[in-house]
Amino acid sequence: QVQLVESGGGLVQPGGSLRLSCAATRTIFTVRWYRQAPGEERELVATMSQFGSTNYADSVKDRFTISRDNAKNTVYLQMNSLKPEDTAVYYCNAEVGSTYLERRNYWGQGTQVTVSS
Repeated sequence: QVQLVESGGGLVQPGGSLRLSCAATRTIFTVRWYRQAPGEERELVATMSQFGSTNYADSVKDRFTISRDNAKNTVYLQMNSLKPEDTAVYYCNAEVGSTYLERRNYWGQGTQVTVSS
């Protein structure tokens, strides 16, 4: 059974950094990180294709970096210069499968990121 397991959230002061991880039990193809703050709609933060191309929301550009370790079936979201408005539950969403044709879309369980002094 395919699972996406997230880790790395927590409490950090403004200006600090966190790295989120999202580990899968199969190959990860396209992956997206979303976040949802209380009372807000879910927001797409970053995307990485299976070929490595990336895209970021304007609100996180130049502060967040999405990356992947294919050998570990793991993707990361490095978050620097964190701001209070980055506080949210962060979700990993990925196409995962043994092969490209067998891939399915999965969600991680979410991890809380709180930026506060």
